[in-house]
Amino acid sequence: MQLISSPASPFVRKVRVLLHETGLDGQVEELSIATSPLATAPEAIAANPLGRIPALLRDDGPALYDSRVICRYLDARAGAGLYPEARLWEVLTLEATADGMMDSCVLMIYETRLRPEGARSAEWVEAQWAKVARALDALEDRWMDHLAGPLDMGQIALGCALGYLDFRYGARGWRQGHPALAAWQDGFAARESMVRTAPVA
Repeated sequence: MQLISSPASPFVRKVRVLLHETGLDGQVEELSIATSPLATAPEAIAANPLGRIPALLRDDGPALYDSRVICRYLDARAGAGLYPEARLWEVLTLEATADGMMDSCVLMIYETRLRPEGARSAEWVEAQWAKVARALDALEDRWMDHLAGPLDMGQIALGCALGYLDFRYGARGWRQGHPALAAWQDGFAARESMVRTAPVA
């Protein structure tokens, strides 16, 4: 298998962490590409008509894309149980929350890097950050018991989302007002799979 990837993408990181946690990393070759919505790499388009990464190329079927699809597939292949049936809906909701946070953060990057300076909207950027801030509050208030439980894909997704906040938006001080979540992230970030997949600018 081959993973179409980028070293800074938090969505790619989700897949890479899962690969390390399940022992599948030796079965997947990474193809790192440079791509953006305005200059989409041909490798990304060939694997995914939307041109988005990650995408997983397989010998026994069509390419898979969207990090949630890829993670479900790899978890099933490994039999790792990162989507446990007993709490499946909680895991999927937590993963969706983390992915939404990453979506907003990536849109903020696009707004400030890809638009001409005169066309940028500070209001748009702050509206995206408001989504992240609401998610952080909800995680602190309602999800800490889940985060204290056994490892699952929701936790991996959240670890990658919070890691991306540190990577791109550390100056916004997301830890302020979220002490339990910050402590959880500090511990989660020390996992070998997280250390080995730290984003690169």
